[in-house]
Amino acid sequence: MKDLDILLTNLLMSIGVWGYILSCLCIIIESIIPILPLSVFITLLFYKFGVFIGFIISYIFTIIGCIVSYNIFNSKLRIKLDNYIIRKDSKNLDKIVKNIRNVKFVNLSLLIALPFTPAFLINIACGLANVSKKKYFLALVIGKVFLVIFWGLVGTSVITSIKNPINLIYIGLLLILCFLISRFVSKKEGIE
Repeated sequence: MKDLDILLTNLLMSIGVWGYILSCLCIIIESIIPILPLSVFITLLFYKFGVFIGFIISYIFTIIGCIVSYNIFNSKLRIKLDNYIIRKDSKNLDKIVKNIRNVKFVNLSLLIALPFTPAFLINIACGLANVSKKKYFLALVIGKVFLVIFWGLVGTSVITSIKNPINLIYIGLLLILCFLISRFVSKKEGIE
């Protein structure tokens, strides 16, 4: 993984401004096809544009990618899944879909904020389960703030991030802040 991070970083930095444009597009693609390391692209944008602008660019493109992914799976694919459940009378699958649909807003926000949670799975699950667009979008807007901050400030190495106790403290503090903000929004918007 570290070799891939280094290879991608060197490649993107060697092609100038196109590397940063490609990074933005890769952030969107990563939300749909999880073969790319999101951390590399966010870190590169933080490095090039600084903490504030790098954050804004990474955050916007991460949100766009997740919304595109959610909408793909919430449209025709969800209808096919619903028809499959009805046709096959699959009570287990129906139960899983209902559990995902009924996940609490605060829990969804925290799940999105976790740095090592695969975003594409959350997008797919929420889209297929027809989680309300308002609930999904607000959880995404809150959770991605902390995810982007983490990857932008910690860097690309997952192994180093896990082994360094300071980074674990950052993750904990970011998740606590995410929890508090999610609770506030949940009560204010009446989202459960």
